[in-house]
Amino acid sequence: QVQLVESGGGLVQAGGSLRLSCAASGSILGINNMHWYRQAPGKQRELVALITSGGGTTYANSVKGRFTISRDNAKNTVYLEMKSLKPEDTAVYYCNAVVDGRPLRVGVNWGQGTQVTVSS
Repeated sequence: QVQLVESGGGLVQAGGSLRLSCAASGSILGINNMHWYRQAPGKQRELVALITSGGGTTYANSVKGRFTISRDNAKNTVYLEMKSLKPEDTAVYYCNAVVDGRPLRVGVNWGQGTQVTVSS
């Protein structure tokens, strides 16, 4: 079974930075798109950033210019560099990946994720 594990979250003051990592383990020949999502209390999960197998990126308007998504294909890992963090960035962050056109995580429960808390 392929597993995704997020790490790197924590508590940071407004204006600070964090770097999140998501490592895929198991038997994987290749990964197409990789994504970062987040879910704040009382809100639905939203797409934060996406990176394709070719390196193309897409960002939510709320994080453009502050967040950078990247990937290391040799390690089957996707990263999210977060700068100039704001209190509204506080959320549980999740990753996902698409392999052969199929997302690894589906449905409502995406596991534990990694908590990012930004204090004002």
